[in-house]
Amino acid sequence: MATANQGSAHHVANPEGAGRRAEILRAAGTLFRRNGYHATSMRELARHLNLQGASLYAHIDSKEQLLREIVDRAADAFLASARSVPPHGSPTERLAAFIRGHLQVVENEIETAAVFFHEWTHLSEEARRHVIGRRDAYQAHLTEIIAAGVAARQFRVSDVGVATLLTLSTLNWSYQWFDPAGRMPLNEIADQYVKYVFGALGATEGAHHG
Repeated sequence: MATANQGSAHHVANPEGAGRRAEILRAAGTLFRRNGYHATSMRELARHLNLQGASLYAHIDSKEQLLREIVDRAADAFLASARSVPPHGSPTERLAAFIRGHLQVVENEIETAAVFFHEWTHLSEEARRHVIGRRDAYQAHLTEIIAAGVAARQFRVSDVGVATLLTLSTLNWSYQWFDPAGRMPLNEIADQYVKYVFGALGATEGAHHG
């Protein structure tokens, strides 16, 4: 699958440049999350990094390019997680793995999760279509798992599409409150998510929840 930042490969030709670029992306993600994409200026980003404007543009082409790369990085992680779900397990096992993988990505990308879930709408039309295509591909993985569970009579839902959207909405909202340093570790939070999502989908008695 093509990524949105292929045209900028020349910026990361050496390890030092790659490290600087990663630092710029992290700083941009922090400012976009804190202030919003439109309210964050390139001058502010340069000050945050203690860089001159000209030095900043030696590593990037535009503010939108930063947003595209941040969003694409998160999309890469979510899609990789979905593709790692074992295809031959039962629907309940696969759904549990999908939930745990999603929450792991949220934890790993917690600094830029708000940017991924909200600020992507500020991208150009072409870039938004790219993002929507990747989000649809991720959603399709979950739809297939839930549909398989309904076919196997492990889930009891009247509409697979609605069940998919409700499940994703529940998972996506976790970035709003999840704290990696909080009182409950990720595996325990994931246990609770699996339990509640399975309950919402009417998982049959004895279904595998772990």
